[in-house]
Amino acid sequence: MMHVRRSPEEIAANRARYEEHQKKGLEFAPKALPGPSPLPAPAIDAAAVIHQETIAGGWYWSTKLACGEAIRIDQGESNSTVALVAWNADDTSERINLVDTAKVQWTTALSKGRVVFSDMGRVMFSMIEDSSGAHDCLMGGSTAASNAAKYPGEKTRNTRDNLILAAVKLGLDRRDISGILNLFAPVRLAEGGGFGWQGKRSNSGDYVELRAEMDMLVGFSTCPHPLDPNAYQPKPVVITRYKAAIPAADDLCRTATAEAVRGFENNALMQA
Repeated sequence: MMHVRRSPEEIAANRARYEEHQKKGLEFAPKALPGPSPLPAPAIDAAAVIHQETIAGGWYWSTKLACGEAIRIDQGESNSTVALVAWNADDTSERINLVDTAKVQWTTALSKGRVVFSDMGRVMFSMIEDSSGAHDCLMGGSTAASNAAKYPGEKTRNTRDNLILAAVKLGLDRRDISGILNLFAPVRLAEGGGFGWQGKRSNSGDYVELRAEMDMLVGFSTCPHPLDPNAYQPKPVVITRYKAAIPAADDLCRTATAEAVRGFENNALMQA
């Protein structure tokens, strides 16, 4: 593709338009989201539970999730990172898009009240509960090479290979894996640039609940995050799939930003 050169005046005009759009988006965005969800995690109504799975540390799992269902991802007594990928069950060319998720909500800090977008501008997940507020949508997961450098001489599993195995079991392959959402990964920009790990924000017993806004295929991996400073000792994570309550008209995830409103409008067009 040929690179189109732009004059300084065109660059300045483009930046001005972007900053105006950003200003309008931030004015509509909520000035404050809810605080963290309470700990310990409250019990889920047994009648609503569809399935519960314990993923061993360093392992993987996949499931189908129907629109209106939700998953609770519970660290239990550990502080393991959980990597997540997702696809539209009816058209797997549509998949999770974390660049747009951050861009259209004007933040990389995903927490209760935020949504996760697909690459088609639709909402895949609503984050309806979150005790952590420490999630990474930028870095991706570990690989065989990164683990070999970080844990020399140790036998380890890695996020990339785990998610490829999960994808294959769903009838997909490595080309179908796009962005990876790392839950319970307290990654933030370091003062000197680059990414840093804020260990104090990673707590044993944290949980996240994600409500499905379309039928999806979802893959998980419980390998350590590439920046996790601890030894390679991944712990089990419990995932509970349950029937979620019907969202109210003023549901925060559906109304927090103009972009989220449009995303749900796109969902409605898809389901019509």
